[in-house]
This record gives sequence, C-alpha cells and structure tokens, in this order.
Amino acid sequence: MVRYRLLVLTSVPIFLTLLTLIAITFYWTVTYTWQNALMNVKADLAVAYHSMVLLKKEQRMELQALANSYDFQRRFRSNDKKIRQWVHQQNQQYKLDFVVLHPVADIGMFSASEQQLLQAGKDQTFFQVLDRSALFELNQDLPARAQLPLLKEGTIEQKGLVSRSLVPIFNQQGELKWILDGGILLNNSTSLVDRIRDLVYAADTLPKGSLGTITLFMGDVRISTNVPLDSANLIGRAVGTRVSKEVQQQVLQQGKTFVDRAFVYDSWYVSAYEPLHGNDGAVVGMLYTGYLQWPLVERYLTNIIEMSVSILFVLLFTSIIVYRGARDLFLPIEKIYQVAKAVQMGLKKRVGKLDLCDGHELQILGKQFDSMLDQLEQRNGLIKLTAIELEDKVEQRTKSLHQKTEELEQHIRLLHQARSKLVVTEKLAALGELTAGIAHEINNPIAVILGNIELIQLELGDDTADVQDELIAIHLQIDRIRNITRSLLQYSRQGGVQDEITWHHLNLIVEESLTLVRSGTKKMDVQFEVNLAAKCSVEVNRHQLLQVLVNLQMNGIHAMDDKGLLKITTSDWVDDYGVILGAMVAITDHGCGISEHNMKRIFDPFFTTRRSGTGLGLSVSQSIVANVGGEITVESIDGQGSTFNVYLKHKKESPSELDLLVTL
Repeated sequence: MVRYRLLVLTSVPIFLTLLTLIAITFYWTVTYTWQNALMNVKADLAVAYHSMVLLKKEQRMELQALANSYDFQRRFRSNDKKIRQWVHQQNQQYKLDFVVLHPVADIGMFSASEQQLLQAGKDQTFFQVLDRSALFELNQDLPARAQLPLLKEGTIEQKGLVSRSLVPIFNQQGELKWILDGGILLNNSTSLVDRIRDLVYAADTLPKGSLGTITLFMGDVRISTNVPLDSANLIGRAVGTRVSKEVQQQVLQQGKTFVDRAFVYDSWYVSAYEPLHGNDGAVVGMLYTGYLQWPLVERYLTNIIEMSVSILFVLLFTSIIVYRGARDLFLPIEKIYQVAKAVQMGLKKRVGKLDLCDGHELQILGKQFDSMLDQLEQRNGLIKLTAIELEDKVEQRTKSLHQKTEELEQHIRLLHQARSKLVVTEKLAALGELTAGIAHEINNPIAVILGNIELIQLELGDDTADVQDELIAIHLQIDRIRNITRSLLQYSRQGGVQDEITWHHLNLIVEESLTLVRSGTKKMDVQFEVNLAAKCSVEVNRHQLLQVLVNLQMNGIHAMDDKGLLKITTSDWVDDYGVILGAMVAITDHGCGISEHNMKRIFDPFFTTRRSGTGLGLSVSQSIVANVGGEITVESIDGQGSTFNVYLKHKKESPSELDLLVTL
C-alpha cells in the first residue's frame, strides 16, 4: 500500500542515520576507552617505577646516614676491631634487611664496574639476584625469608632478588678502607608492594569492583605481589606463579616495556610491565602494575546499552511523529487510488471532497482527476455517436468498394508488400521500445560511475598521477558506452541511427575491436589470425562500426564454442572495373556454420539460435552498416564455419526507404 511505502521512504533514512551514529559512537568509544585505559596503566607503571627509584634512594641514604653517624665514625677512626660486628647489628635500626662492612681486601667479590665506581668514591644502588649461599653471607636469616614455593610446580625457589647499595668508606688520607654493603630483600615483601599500590591506586580512582595490583618479579616468577589467587573473591596472593609467555618474551628477552591486556594468573588485567636491570645492564626482573579488565568492560557495556536504548527510544518517537504527520497524505492518496480501480472496473465513481483545505495539492489533484473522468465520459459518448455514423458511412462505401474490386486485385502485390512492411514495422517498434529502455537503464549506473570517478580525481588531486592511465581508460570506456546508449536511443526514434560520421582508416578500428575482444576472451582458447591490408579510408561512425565488428567477432567465437581460430582480414573494395569503392572486412570462424533454413532469418530482429542471445546483434549491425550505404553479406557451410563480409563505401551514401526495407 502507498502508506507503507511512504512510511518506509521516510523512516529508512532516519533509521540508517541512527544506526550509523551508533556504529560510529561504538567504534570511537571502544577506541578511546581502550587507549585511555592503556595510557592510565602506563602512567601507573611510571609512578610505581618512580617509587622503586625513591626506594633505592632511601636505601642509599640510610647507608650514608650510618656511615656518617657518630658511633660509626668513632669506631672507624679508633680502628675498633669489632666495627664489623657492630655494623652487622644496625640493620633493624636503619630499616634494612642486611648491612655488611667489607674490608677493602674483599673488593674482588664485586664486578669490575662496581669496583671502578667504589675506587672513584661513588655510591651505587642496583638490583641483583643472589643464590642461597650469597644471601647467607649477607644475613643468616635471608635464605629462609627468600624461599618461594612455586605453585603448580612442586618446587621451591631458593634465590632472592635484593636491592643492594654500596657506599665506599675512605680514611683521612683518602684511601679506601671499607665498603658498606646494605639493602633489602624483595622476596615476600608484601608491605612494599602494598605501599606502592596505595600510592598508585588511590581510593575511587578505578571502576567499581576493579582491583589495582603491583607485582615484583625475579625473572618470570612473582616474588612479591598483591594479585589474588582468586580474583573473583580477592583471596590470597599469587606469589610463586609465573608470568605469561608473551610478556616473558617481550620484557625479559627483548627488554621492552609491555602495555596491553594480559592474563595474570587467573583473570585478564589491563597490564603494564617494566624490566628491572642489574648493575651490568642485564634484565633480572620486572615491575608490574595493572587492574582487572572486566569492571572496565562492564562499565563500557553499560554505557553502550544505555546509549542504544536512548537512541532506539528516539527512533520510536520520531517514527510515531513521521507516521502521524504522513497520515494526512496516506488517506487522500488511497482514496484516489480506490477511485481509479473502480473506474477501471467500469463503475461510475468520483473522488469528491477530501478532508483537506482547498489549496492543498492533493485536493487540487482530486478535482483535476474528477474533471478528467468527466471529460473521458463525454468523449466516450461522442465516440459511440461517431461509431454509429461511421457504420452508416461504411455501409455506403461498401457499394463503391465492390466497384473497385478489379482495381484492388491489381494491387494485391502491393498489399502483400505493405503487409510485410507492417510486420517489419511492428518488430522495429518493439525493438525501439526495448533499446530505449535498455539505453535509459544503462545511463543511470554510468552516470554514477562517472560521478564517482570524478570525485576520486577531485579528492586525490595530484595523487592520481600513478593511476592516470587507468583513469583515462575508464573515461574512454564510459564515453564509448554512452555513445552506444545514445545510438540505441537514436535507433529507437523514427529515422534510424543519427550520429557523427567522419573519415576513418578501417584498419585502426579493426585493431581497436580486436583489443576489446581479446580482453574479454583471455580465459578462452581462441586464436586470432589478422591480415589488415585495406588502404582506403571510409566515412563511418567510429563507435557504431566498432560495435558491429565486436558483435561479429563475438558471434564467431560463440559459434566455435569459445575455442578455435578466428580470421580477420581487411582489403580495399574494388568493383568489376577496378574502381575502388571503399574498404571491406571479412570475419571467418570455424564453428558450427548456419543452416540453409536459418540463413534467410539471421538478420531478422529477435531471431537467435542461442539460449542466452537476444536476436538483436545482427539486425542492429545491418542497420548501422546500411545507414552509411554499406552492406553485410554472409557465406556459410553448415558444420564447417561462416564468413561475414562488411562492405563500407569510401563516401557515405544515404540508403533509400526501399533499400532499408529490403535490407531488413
């Protein structure tokens, strides 16, 4: 019904616009939310890393405070033999897990770079992985504190990651005497990661239900973390578990920072990992910050659902408004339609008064429709009266017709010719309507293609240089299609095809037609034998002749079942006295040939022996050639092949009506 069609036409653009807005909003929201989440976790990692830097600085300052204390200086200057034992007991006072005083003679226990810095009098703080014996030498309690049961593996990690500081002690003569060695053990340092977490993830900085976590790694093992063993119930700590293979490869092996979603023990987290380097530059561990991903996704999905519901409500509301606003148009149009159907069935019915104002367009249309029906009824009455009068005249004229019987018998031959011409005229009329419809249907997508090509050239500007040849080829083919459709339109009008006719060399047009045919038969097993010997130019329409040649060549290829040898030759058209009349082209195939019965009908419109054919190709081709005074002949042997010869005059000659009739 009309009302539903109008409703669809008015509602679909609104609906598509809203869907597009939803899609764009969804895309940009996803992109922005995720990028913002990664930026936040990267900033959290920077804060956590800065906290570790401050931790090392505080650790070094504690050792410096010990070295500068009165008790240490007094014992150092008095060469107290128990100074090492006294220093070893100061770790609790200075909040360190170990403090050891090494004599300068033990400097060989440190690496070359560490020795160089100590000799230069520079303090240093670094991360270092120590085995059980090295931990025991620093503090007898450290090996036990460093032990980590590796979950799911059934083994215990004995090594420990320490933050270690070295402070050189010089005597009054500037000689290095002692090395103050102190630091903290990072294994199982829950208070440290909790303090960093409270600093990084303050209250109300994460989505509701989310959990901010900090982790210290020794290699790929979590040695200190507040990542729970059960993320759903926030129970336990995932100490003694390993990091994922993806993070291990990027951070530990490649030494790069990892910022992305990662599977942390039992759940997905928005994560950031930073490598921790030892004094020699090697990666000894990692620092991790992250928070649960699901609360972020849940909040995002909630926002999307709320937005979608709001948009759907707006869509429903606007649809109701559109329907109510269009209802005033629906009812009058439907009434006019019902009146038209009633009149078609022979009923006497009128539109009459519509529930609209007098100046409304539909009210005016209804009045004009009623007036048209009244006039039609009057004319029908006049036709009936005229018919009665005509019958009287026919009866009177019948007598005179009997007197002219002999004259009619003499013109029987002319009547037969007229009847044949009428049949041809009917065929051409149908062909004209068909070609006009085809031409109009082709012009619409061609206009869209041309518009988009020009828009591409406008948008790309100078960037079209790389594809300029392809764009020129597209324009040429579009022009060719438009010329063909224009020819079809002109062919459908009375007077035949009218187009620009100029001088051309036949060989060039034949070569162009071969290029088009070869491009369309690349996947076919077709070979071409070409001999272009014509020298005389002809006066033709180039595009129409190209259409004729392509059609004849494709007919030959189809006759050979898309495989075989197709011969194309050109030569000058010479009469019996050696006078050059123009040029000719012969197209020979080795296909199925044409039977004698079909030979008389091959140029008839709509006659074809192919299921997919239209029967218009040869008819249109013959009309095009005849329009310039040329002719098409055919020679065929059934089962062996056919040869189509196209003869073109050097100077165009307008064919007479009788010639056209005979040709058709």
